[in-house]
Amino acid sequence: MAKVVFMGTPDFSVPTLQTLIEHHDVIGVVTQPDRPAGRSQQLQVSPVKLLAQAAGIPVFQPEKIRRPEAIAELRRWTPDVYIVAAFGQILPQAVLDIPPYGSINVHASLLPRWRGAAPIQAAIRAGDTETGITIMKMDAGLDTGPMLSQRAIPIMPDETGQSLHDRLAQLGAELLNETLPGYLSGDIPPQPQPASGVTYAPQIKKEEGMIDWSLNAGAIERLVRAFTPWPGTYTFWKGQQLKILSGAAREGTGEPGRVIGTPDGLAVGTGRGLFYPAQVQLAGRKAMPIQAFVKGQPALVGSLLESLPAESDQTQT
Repeated sequence: MAKVVFMGTPDFSVPTLQTLIEHHDVIGVVTQPDRPAGRSQQLQVSPVKLLAQAAGIPVFQPEKIRRPEAIAELRRWTPDVYIVAAFGQILPQAVLDIPPYGSINVHASLLPRWRGAAPIQAAIRAGDTETGITIMKMDAGLDTGPMLSQRAIPIMPDETGQSLHDRLAQLGAELLNETLPGYLSGDIPPQPQPASGVTYAPQIKKEEGMIDWSLNAGAIERLVRAFTPWPGTYTFWKGQQLKILSGAAREGTGEPGRVIGTPDGLAVGTGRGLFYPAQVQLAGRKAMPIQAFVKGQPALVGSLLESLPAESDQTQT
């Protein structure tokens, strides 16, 4: 049985590690260092570390995996293969070269579409009708290595970043479990990625969640769904951040950013069409349905939502 070292950090990685524990000899787990989180800034342990500890598997948490001391530690484990799923650091060639069977990555897209750190959100945001999992052999490029297997799934019309994440995390574990034995035996040889159809999904920045009401309503709806739960989407009302937690695009006309009443409920004008917010959250308040919010904040109707705080709010000292 091959000796496996697993590298992963967030919830997405957990089903893959669980499957490896059940079917293979996992001799070690590499995950990101514990980080301060929340208002209390208490150190937060990664989901992968929690699972590894519960299974009694040694855990290594290098601050930077490319440092010589980290590479030396990995060599001491003498693994046969690395399995990587959302680890969070780029592996240098010196690390990739350690195991004789190389490093196998569970990637949440149908490569070569959406190489990079945020393929799940990118697929929803772009309006793709399907996505999937690619099991690939890693090289020094950004998700450029040869592929071992792929499996596609449809993206549902109401899909959010969270729901698609959960489905792909499970699919990734299943496809890896089907693929890994054939790869290790030589029955599944790596195949080069297609040269055409390459797109990139860079790491998301929090400010990308700010809604530009000049976009069309469909693009805004996709952004809201893609960025649920993180980083979330927001606008500004009376100088305060107003989070838009869910909503739907429909036909209609209105001034971009203007909140209007319609026979179907409250809507916001966009560059094309109307966006109907369903759940919102004012900074420092609880999330609530838009109808309940308007009962407490009737001035919202007729007001103009902005992509940036009012100038007067930015210049106050």
